Amino acid sequence: MTLVLTRSDLEAVLAPGACLEVLRDGFLRARDAAVAGQRVRTDLPFPGTATALIPGVLPGIEAYTVKVNAKFPGARPALRGVICLHSGRDGELLALLDSATVTAWRTGLAAALGTHALAGPGDVLGVVGAGAQAELMVRGLAQLRPYRELVVHDTDAGRAEAFAARHAGRAVASATEVAAAADTVLLATWARSPLLGLSDTREGQHFTSLGADEPGKQELSADLLRAALLVVDDRELAASMGVLAAAELPASAADATLADVLRGDHPGRASTESRTVYAPVGLPWQDLALSWAAYRAAEREGLGRRVDLLG
Repeated sequence: MTLVLTRSDLEAVLAPGACLEVLRDGFLRARDAAVAGQRVRTDLPFPGTATALIPGVLPGIEAYTVKVNAKFPGARPALRGVICLHSGRDGELLALLDSATVTAWRTGLAAALGTHALAGPGDVLGVVGAGAQAELMVRGLAQLRPYRELVVHDTDAGRAEAFAARHAGRAVASATEVAAAADTVLLATWARSPLLGLSDTREGQHFTSLGADEPGKQELSADLLRAALLVVDDRELAASMGVLAAAELPASAADATLADVLRGDHPGRASTESRTVYAPVGLPWQDLALSWAAYRAAEREGLGRRVDLLG
């Protein structure tokens, strides 16, 4: 029997603090995985793309994930799909999980970890793109460090106003206004040309860019990336389809991975005057980390629906 976990099931069992710990532990252990994860993306003869991440594996977890997503920017939600959680013993399909929810949680909270590890001491938080991933970034970051003020911009002014109201912040008219006000800026958009360049920023700021996760997407300009301490989750992915690809920079342009920083192999921010950027693509093991935690919690609490896919 396979456990089906919907969005409401997942939101009932996932908690930001516990998920942050699971993801932090994953960054420390992922390099010891016997099989490297792969991310495959293709255009479609429709206004969207298809993405698959396989396999999500971590040492110590006897299971793996396969994720299939549809990304249609004009739809709401823009991302839909499913994560298959399989037993590592015999391949049994243990669970089917709503991919949009797991992806938002693991992406937003992993980004919160990277932001906390690299950002300076400022207490004004900026958000560009007021969607589900930004929501989880802000919720996760609030678990790690307080902020005094929040400013937000979205191309949908109503969505920006609603986001600001939820987080006791204020909406502004542009990404550059966010950068002018904030010490730390979180970007999670569908932008295909830079929203911020070096001249829009100042020393000491941090930028987390989630939008550059497939070819052609770009939120930060090449001159800003070159001027900053640039940290990614995977150098080769960043150079083939992430932040480096969009800016036509090589894999060597990334100064470190977040795992390097969290393990203490790289010192991270050098001074309060440094500009820093964290720009992940998203890794398959992150799907497993949160899916496994959700599956075990749902089993304990009796949530979800059991189905016999072979019946």
